[in-house]
Amino acid sequence: MLGPLSRDAGITLIDQIVGSVISRIDERLLRGGARMPSIRAFATSNGVSPFTVVASYDKLVAAGYLESRRGAGFFVRERLPMALSGAEPGAGRAAASAADACPAAKPIDVVWLVRNMFRQLPHQHMPGTGVLPTDWLDGAAVANALRAVSRQHPGLLLSYGVPQGFLPLRQQLQNKLAELEIAAAPEQIVTTAGVTQALDLVAREFTRPGDTIFVDDPAWFLMFGSFAALGAKVIGIPRLGDGPDVARLAELAAIHRPRLYIINSVLHNPSSTSLSAAKAFQVLKLAEEHDFILVEDDIYCDLHPGSAVQAATRLAALDQLQRVIYLGGFSKTMAANLRVGFIATSPGRAERLADRKMLSTLTTSDIGERVVYKVLSEGSYRKHADRVRARLDSVRARTLRQMERVGLKPVQAAPAGMFVWVDTGCDTNVLAERAMAEQLLLAPGSLFSPSQRPSTFMRVNVAAMQEPAVWRFLEKTLP
Repeated sequence: MLGPLSRDAGITLIDQIVGSVISRIDERLLRGGARMPSIRAFATSNGVSPFTVVASYDKLVAAGYLESRRGAGFFVRERLPMALSGAEPGAGRAAASAADACPAAKPIDVVWLVRNMFRQLPHQHMPGTGVLPTDWLDGAAVANALRAVSRQHPGLLLSYGVPQGFLPLRQQLQNKLAELEIAAAPEQIVTTAGVTQALDLVAREFTRPGDTIFVDDPAWFLMFGSFAALGAKVIGIPRLGDGPDVARLAELAAIHRPRLYIINSVLHNPSSTSLSAAKAFQVLKLAEEHDFILVEDDIYCDLHPGSAVQAATRLAALDQLQRVIYLGGFSKTMAANLRVGFIATSPGRAERLADRKMLSTLTTSDIGERVVYKVLSEGSYRKHADRVRARLDSVRARTLRQMERVGLKPVQAAPAGMFVWVDTGCDTNVLAERAMAEQLLLAPGSLFSPSQRPSTFMRVNVAAMQEPAVWRFLEKTLP
């Protein structure tokens, strides 16, 4: 019999039972191989329903604490002897927590940054992260959409989707792209597991080992290693305040004959600057002259206020998806966990990419796509994006003033977006190591270049710069 269970404890009876049983097993009050009470006996002695006991036992089996033996009942699973690790009972979890809190020294590289972005640090301690705080997002809208989807016919939730993606979502995306002056029918759109998968699919379909892929320099770091793993040669094109250095682009294109050029035209990561109309026409002309495909990553689309407020030139709008493959998604402004992105391109390329997706993952999550469709079709998403942009505007101005006070120098203070690219005056790899020792995550500039050379630059997420500890660290550490 367990201790008293409470229906007013703030956690379910199932979780109370699971927690109590785990504690008894960890403290060796229940030994490996011991038989658990029958479901009926456990329910009677603890004053709960048999259903509650079944659900609790199932969770304990899933967690590896119990095992179910057909016809015999539930038994405590035999666990590895604690002497193998030299630990006392219950110390395994404490040791793991300590390891998470104080990781062994590792070189500063892309894997280091991505691994630490997924650590359980408070968001306000992660100015190097690439996402907005969760309390800035519309969790209620996502939850309501998820509930609505869950009430649909069960067969729809238990089956595969279609390789090209949930058709009503693709129809909704057709409307969204039309607002950006990009004409794309649903058959020209392929859904993906975020822009990360979209880039991978495009690179796998249109390059071969030994081909060259151009990227901005600086640019989003994750794709460098991904492309190199495919055997591609990754070359950076210097990024200026209004787009790439077109003279350098022309020179390198003549030498390397690239297959793809990946570019953020709007709210470039890590500077939040945008492509000018003049540069856009020059880039398209060079792509035509040297016969390479432009892959336009517009993941930050909804953080830009629109051309009516600020200039925003998209290559896909000028080219209408002839030489441009357009990528978008909702991980930055709706929910990263849904992993819903998309590719818009010519009909022939869309068919090839849908086949490539089918051969690699069959389909993406139909449930996630239905949730995104529900949020978009309800009409509240537009107002949510407006609120996020207004909030970014308010914190950006304050953050820029504080940066000046501590000696950070923005390369160019872009009027929109979540990032600022700053010069710290010191090696930001060293700065990031010192920050991590104080449980603060910074994003050093070396990671944003395919050359990975030491850099004094750093990407700052203005939405994550509201923690006084971050400013205290910078004040005492910067030269």
